[in-house]
Amino acid sequence: MVVIVPTNKSVTEFEGLHLYHGAISNCSMRVRITLIEKGLDWESHPLDLLKKENITDEYFGINPNGLVPTLVDNGVVHIESNDIIDYLDETYPEPSLRAENNDEMMEWLHLAAAIHVPACKPYVYATKIAPKIKKTKKEQEKYDTLQKNQELKDFHSKHAGDKSFQTSDFDKAKAILAACFTKLEVTLEGREWIMGDKFTLADISWIPLFFVIDGCGFDFGSYPNIRRWATTFKAKKSYQEGVLKWCPDFSQV
Repeated sequence: MVVIVPTNKSVTEFEGLHLYHGAISNCSMRVRITLIEKGLDWESHPLDLLKKENITDEYFGINPNGLVPTLVDNGVVHIESNDIIDYLDETYPEPSLRAENNDEMMEWLHLAAAIHVPACKPYVYATKIAPKIKKTKKEQEKYDTLQKNQELKDFHSKHAGDKSFQTSDFDKAKAILAACFTKLEVTLEGREWIMGDKFTLADISWIPLFFVIDGCGFDFGSYPNIRRWATTFKAKKSYQEGVLKWCPDFSQV
């Protein structure tokens, strides 16, 4: 669980659940799905990432990485999407989204988190997003001043100004994704959901990755179990309201 003390103290006065989130953010999709699955009331604070609404003093004062999502629960600030959905399931336990083998389920959450910067972000930015969010010199200077996370600074420096992602970065990201989706494909053999018959946080963590990476053109033709799993998920209310309501088609972003 990642809890931070915000410098923007306005959020410490919040009552109930508040979510800062982005329509096209796969990490935000996870938390929206979880909130809907739990039947929880929450106040929406959407940020348009394409308009760089997250790059402000006010928002960096809430989330020091300037990323979405950020959950505020009765004035306590939580960041990192997989930690947030785990927190929500522990704090609001009904209906449970836990698996009988909780350790294995958490491994899937940890894997999704581990590949975010080295694989998911490079693949999404290189194929679709980078040209749409090019920063002006002034915006870049603002971001560099606000951002203290060196890993994120290094990542965004690769497409700053006239730069573009190198082929080696893209190939590395694609290889990591292929290995992870192959693992998922094998796991889903004979299973409805990642952990078996029960829908869990593992599914919530990975379906937004599929949605976004598929929308970027990754070839899932040789992953029939994943495609079947994704089709099953699309019938769920939480997918309709947590993903498609905000981003109907990632390929059109």
